[in-house]
Amino acid sequence: MATSSPLLFFSPKPSPFFLLHRRKIHDLPGLRLPNVSARSRRGVLSSFAPRASNNGDAADPPDRLISAAFYLYPFLDGIHYGRFVLAQFPAFQLLLQPLVPAIHLFRSSPLTPSLLFFTLYFAVVRNPSSFSRFVRFNSMQAIVLDILLIFPDLVERTFNPKDGIGLELLQSLDSTVFLFLLVSLGYASTSCFLGQIPRLPLVAEAAEKRVM
Repeated sequence: MATSSPLLFFSPKPSPFFLLHRRKIHDLPGLRLPNVSARSRRGVLSSFAPRASNNGDAADPPDRLISAAFYLYPFLDGIHYGRFVLAQFPAFQLLLQPLVPAIHLFRSSPLTPSLLFFTLYFAVVRNPSSFSRFVRFNSMQAIVLDILLIFPDLVERTFNPKDGIGLELLQSLDSTVFLFLLVSLGYASTSCFLGQIPRLPLVAEAAEKRVM
């Protein structure tokens, strides 16, 4: 029998912004770029060659650390999907123990997911003058990954089976979502630490389209 752990008692908190912070990204205002002549573009690029490198795929250590931390956002938002896995496999509880303070902080207010969503999108993704493309892409990818959690949320809130095959299907769905989030966190964070761009299935292409 699995040992009790504070990780098992986290269940999704309904937020007044449940659908708001996961609304479709294409509904948000676009970014208009001024028309610049070829000669002007060459002058700008030659004047800011080092800055162009920072806004490309190259990443400094601070950018790597910040980008890796972004992927905690969708993982903490969806950690309640791991309640069945954590109950059956206590080893996962030990693996996630270092994240318990972050989980408590994330769940301290129902507004936290919404605040993080708007902060990451408007302060990071839409701020190319302050953050490199490496940072902004990873921020956007973490946001899209969190948006996808709306689908298993809707399934649970619509059906919410108590027993039988329905409960077994729910357990399978929740466990799959949790393991996907866990693998995504490990892969994306490791890639960011190594200065490589992680491309997660289902979300990388959507994130790419939103990063200018």
